[in-house]
Amino acid sequence: MDPRYPNGPFVFKPNPSASDREAYIASIERAPAALRAAVKGLDDAQLDTPYRDGGWSSRQVVHHVFDSHANAFIRFRLALTEDHPRITAYNEALWAELPDTFDVPVEVSLNLLDGLHVRWVAFLKKLTEEQWVRTLDHPENSSMSVDMLLQNYAWHGEHHTAHVTSLRNAKGW
Repeated sequence: MDPRYPNGPFVFKPNPSASDREAYIASIERAPAALRAAVKGLDDAQLDTPYRDGGWSSRQVVHHVFDSHANAFIRFRLALTEDHPRITAYNEALWAELPDTFDVPVEVSLNLLDGLHVRWVAFLKKLTEEQWVRTLDHPENSSMSVDMLLQNYAWHGEHHTAHVTSLRNAKGW
């Protein structure tokens, strides 16, 4: 198993069904609680242990998930309110090295994720067929549909939760 992808790399499913979308939305809805459960009971030394050589710590992972999902929420809204907007990418590796990533308790980002995901899921559950095919222009990934974004961020929450749980399993925490 590649420790960078404990649940496998992202794979886009073209033409997802309504039930597929419901499953992706459910994954996004579960993400904050799953991440919270993954880090529950970890002390600071454990939170600051990288999940692999050269990888982020669980603390960095939690803060990254909030950073990423906050950006995602805005990206979805831009895709629905503008005509193929060009979004801004950000250097997630550098964001993960900013001082607040090391100083702020993970509970802060977990609480922010709770509220963000309530809004996000409510938004996603109301999208129409026409809205799922709307697109945005990502500077690194080219044109991305709202369907692709949904699948990517459903995978993203599970992906990073698996980083924490695989570390816990490997260390016997």
